[in-house]
Amino acid sequence: MNLKQLCWGAFLAMALPLSAQEKNYVSEVWCPDLGNGKYKNPVLYADYSDPDVCRVGNDYYMTSSSFNSLPGLQILHSNDLVNWSIIGAAIPYELTPAAMPERPEHGNRVWAPSIRHHNGEFYIFWGDPDQGAFMVKARDPKGPWSEPVLVKAGKGVIDTCPLWDEDGKVYMVHAYAGSRAGLKSVIAICELNAEATKAVTQSRIVFDGHEAHETCEGPKFYKHDGYYYIFHPAGGVPTGWQVVLRSKNVYGPYEWRTVMAQGNTSVNGPHQGAWVDTTTGEDWFLHFQDVGAYGRLVHLQPMTWKDGWPVIGADKDGDGCGEPLLTYTKPNVGGTFPLCNPQESDEFDGYTLSPQWQWHANINEKWAYYAGDQSIVRLYSYPVVKEYKNLWDVANLLLQKTPAPNFTATMKLTFKPSPKYKGERTGLVVMGMDYAGLILENTDEGLALSQIACPKADKGNAEQINAQQLLPQSTVYLRAKFSCDGTKIAQSEGGHDLLVTVDFSYSLDGKKYTSLGKRFQAREGKWIGTKVGMFCTRPALVTNDGGWADVDWFRITKK
Repeated sequence: MNLKQLCWGAFLAMALPLSAQEKNYVSEVWCPDLGNGKYKNPVLYADYSDPDVCRVGNDYYMTSSSFNSLPGLQILHSNDLVNWSIIGAAIPYELTPAAMPERPEHGNRVWAPSIRHHNGEFYIFWGDPDQGAFMVKARDPKGPWSEPVLVKAGKGVIDTCPLWDEDGKVYMVHAYAGSRAGLKSVIAICELNAEATKAVTQSRIVFDGHEAHETCEGPKFYKHDGYYYIFHPAGGVPTGWQVVLRSKNVYGPYEWRTVMAQGNTSVNGPHQGAWVDTTTGEDWFLHFQDVGAYGRLVHLQPMTWKDGWPVIGADKDGDGCGEPLLTYTKPNVGGTFPLCNPQESDEFDGYTLSPQWQWHANINEKWAYYAGDQSIVRLYSYPVVKEYKNLWDVANLLLQKTPAPNFTATMKLTFKPSPKYKGERTGLVVMGMDYAGLILENTDEGLALSQIACPKADKGNAEQINAQQLLPQSTVYLRAKFSCDGTKIAQSEGGHDLLVTVDFSYSLDGKKYTSLGKRFQAREGKWIGTKVGMFCTRPALVTNDGGWADVDWFRITKK
């Protein structure tokens, strides 16, 4: 464990604003707890892709894929599987080795993690598709976490999950990414050493899904009533289903059943997640649903056992394959807990990064100053890469997940560019493979506010300016209103993508807002949902200091 991680763990509680330490955050845009003993799905209307959960006593801990975003492997906590909050991250600063330290590695790095608790320690395993299977561990899920250990090297080794057996042996199940390994749609198992730090055998393929369950991946490993169970999705992210394998022998042969599918519901591709139980003896399953621009949302389904097989959701015809439920009775966890949702709004009155925020790449300590005594975050303008084409190439984007189908994001900032040169930029951005935003730039004519859009940013396209005007002052309020009425985009695979539009406006006094530019159709990023947040940059060749943007607050509201 290095000094940076020790400092992170020790400083986190002190650095959080008092409001975050004293009470739960309750969202005004999405709260799944209906307050009458029931809940609605999704329990997390946000892109916690490939979720996994474990229970320790009365506490539940969740993590999910974080790909290139840092802090990575955000840790969420709940007491009832419905109300969740973010308590930390297992990878606070950087992923190594960094192939492109000043440019995001979109869609790479941290794929489909699993979180487990064994012998007083928490473990998180994940696959890096270009390097292999990694592991970190901690005594406290809030951290500090250990340095990542490469457990099994190999291109395409992904979606890893450990199992500690009764005889002391440790196993790891995993899948393969066809893009790197040249093979997919199979599930494999290897044995690890007692410390779970190194594979001691080659992997053995135990299930081939090519005929019945193509694109089987994301396995989770359990042992129950003498059987080894592997829960895994199949059929692809947007349109797949949930499969369970079982065997009396760890290496098989495994028999299988499909235990949950979309059926007649509106929940496309319900799969890939976690089986957990309660202290009262109930069983539950958390899984995702891919809705396009908003990413992969997390649902909670009741689970029962029938003839040694799990059944997830509502099995209306009794065939052993359930369908997702949109509302249901909350889990019986032996008590009642207050409303609690992942953090969204930020007054910047802490002295470190609030847990909802992630940078788009390994964190550079020179990007920001968290001035809690002034209740601001100061974003320093940082040079873009020499090959810069658009914000897709920028690492110092400070972003968070979108939290609801309909909401408004508003921020107050004061831009203080350097008087030495032109071209410094800051503003509010809605980021995906297409992006748009409200951008302030110091120009030869003065401080200009533009509403920009960049279609196919991932392909290197240039930004388009839809509207622009000069500002008489450096303090401005920027707003993005997200709207989604449930309309599906017909051209997407299976028509599952939700149509999400964004309207931009600004204000000089925080009261009267003026629309600017064109309505934008949001689009997901690389394996992630669209994100919203801020940045501050300067031209690539401008060195030796620059200006900054002081962000006073960032708020998520209904209107």
